[in-house]
Amino acid sequence: MSNTEHGSLSINSENIFPIIKKWLYSDHDIFYRELISNGCDAVTKLKKLELMSEYSIPEGEELCIRILVNPEEKTIKVIDNGIGMTADEVKEYINQIAFSGAAAFLEKYKDKTNEDQIIGHFGLGFYSAFMVAHKVTIDSLSWQAGAKPVHWESEEGVDFEMGEGDYADRGTQITLYLNEDSYEFSNEYRAKEVIEKYCSFMPVPIYFKNENIEEKPEDEETVEEEDIESAEGEEDIIDAEVSEDGKAQTVEKEEKKKGPKPLNDTAPLWTKHPNDCTEEKYKEFYRNVFHDYKEPLFWIHLNMDYPFNLKGILYFPKINTEYDSIEGTIKLYNNQVFIADNIKEVIPEFMMLLKGVIDCPDLPLNVSRSALQNDGFVKKISDYITKKIADKLSGMYKVERENYEKYWDDISPFIKFGCLKDEKFRDKMKDYIIYKNLEKKYITVDEYLEAAKKVQEDTVKAESPEGADSSESADSKGQQGEDKDAAAQGDNAQESGKSEGTSSDSSDTSEKEPKKDVIYYVTDEQQQSQYVRMFKEQGIDAVILTHTIDQAFISQLEQANDKIRFQRIDSDLTDTFKEEVGAEDAEELKKEADDLTELFRKVLGKEKLEVKVEKLKDVKVSAMVTLSEESRRMQDMMKMYNAYGMDPSMFASQETLVLNANNSLVQYVFTHKEGEHVPMFCEQLYDLALISHKPLAPEAMTKFIERSNEIMLLLAK
Repeated sequence: MSNTEHGSLSINSENIFPIIKKWLYSDHDIFYRELISNGCDAVTKLKKLELMSEYSIPEGEELCIRILVNPEEKTIKVIDNGIGMTADEVKEYINQIAFSGAAAFLEKYKDKTNEDQIIGHFGLGFYSAFMVAHKVTIDSLSWQAGAKPVHWESEEGVDFEMGEGDYADRGTQITLYLNEDSYEFSNEYRAKEVIEKYCSFMPVPIYFKNENIEEKPEDEETVEEEDIESAEGEEDIIDAEVSEDGKAQTVEKEEKKKGPKPLNDTAPLWTKHPNDCTEEKYKEFYRNVFHDYKEPLFWIHLNMDYPFNLKGILYFPKINTEYDSIEGTIKLYNNQVFIADNIKEVIPEFMMLLKGVIDCPDLPLNVSRSALQNDGFVKKISDYITKKIADKLSGMYKVERENYEKYWDDISPFIKFGCLKDEKFRDKMKDYIIYKNLEKKYITVDEYLEAAKKVQEDTVKAESPEGADSSESADSKGQQGEDKDAAAQGDNAQESGKSEGTSSDSSDTSEKEPKKDVIYYVTDEQQQSQYVRMFKEQGIDAVILTHTIDQAFISQLEQANDKIRFQRIDSDLTDTFKEEVGAEDAEELKKEADDLTELFRKVLGKEKLEVKVEKLKDVKVSAMVTLSEESRRMQDMMKMYNAYGMDPSMFASQETLVLNANNSLVQYVFTHKEGEHVPMFCEQLYDLALISHKPLAPEAMTKFIERSNEIMLLLAK
């Protein structure tokens, strides 16, 4: 090597190189991305020069990146036919760490081009090679007329040698001599795996070759004589297809390209206009990128040029499992260069349930390109993505309500999670939250309340006899209306307090605590089937909320709207399910309740058990257990936060056993309090009521079965 120059690398900060090698990049395989990105930059710069008429690319030359691995020699070559470097440029960009060639190029041509397509910004990517190689060489020939080839090499990245080389092709060849613990990267399959991970969509074709394998030329396709005859006189071979209208049409066959195919897709789907993308292309892209062969529900194509450049595709997968166990994948790209998965600064937390790609050249990346700098601009990008998702969902609700309902069970955890985590998203989606009712129809809160109001009005009309005394009728209607209103609103506790207090107290309470519209809900249709049946028989609706996220979600709704309240159907019995009783009957029921409370507490050993006796319309129902909504939510909260150390008995007083005075078994217990089998009947009644409320504990279930067998034996005698 003539005119050899010796020297030491000039670094901008003492001991920075060990940091670059060991700490700047968390994954050692990242060197493939950095070196290939540099090659893409070199190609992009050459294209820019041609556009500015400063250089003419030879006709027929394909600008590309070539990766050559040699497992025997333990080497990797990254070759581009881009702009190349002169000796002075090597000194400037390689020997001085952290001086970016991309930045210098942009500065020089800032009035003639833009930086959108230049990947590199920091000039550190090259040195990632020393994480895996003990020796690195550079051979380069600049595009400039009369330029001489340059050779550069360095052992361990500390000292270098540089001089005139013999590289004859425009562009740059970087050769890595791998460390012993990095031999894997010269393995063909491992190399392809890493390139696919980081470089699948880089804008320049990437070709791969194992230097130890001799590639055989592809055999030319043979053509049958009859095919030649049939095609005689035609310039192109054509296929006949049948169109939708039944007419034959011809389609030209695409010529099969011979030779190697690039590893990457230089024009991924997100770079195209949505109008140019078919449903099948979206699904194919999803399968190829995420290796998920379940079809996505639908997708959103992001395409924005102002005020920042952002493109991407977000897919809604089928997400009907527990929301906290779902893990989506949002791949973040910068100029088609893979950065990382699920970067929380760009991707709102609730979007982590989705799968998709986002490409934003404007992202303020740090020097390793693996994370984002703290920048307010990033928040704007995140807000834009949130807005686009909300617009897509609300638009689907308005225009494609049928599809929206079809997808709802799968996407509702995502939407509810988004409402909990993002206030702006909640504000945009609040009118488009739907619920499945007891008839398996989807309704909004407003639709539910409107239907409940109509049922209430119809009930009042049906129970008000025509032709009755006007004043009596008016009073009756007023009282019935008040009772029905209280029932429909689920404000039973409030109404009870009023009846026991003075009229002035009632008035004050009414002013301070306005009535709320109650939305009844079901969490387990099977477990709560008895209550569901009673609701249906009385024409009262409820919504089905079976997901773990629902409890937190309805609490948020109640906070946002103080006019509504959610109440589980087994939390109380409204007047709708009860017979109307006179003052005399009410007094008798109170006496029965006192006596039965004493009896059941003694038999069951539950001193704080509250017992009520009501005349229910359904005589088949013997007993029911209710637990106030507030107590249940407290218990759910305790479980959520694993607060099992708290004494559950503190909520026991809220559990109420409701006995039906119209049921024969309850009547028998009341009239035979001292009977031999009454304690057993009391236990059975309680367990029967509890079963419709929640599952019995294993020990309690065993006793229930034994007791049931004993009762059947009594009947058999």
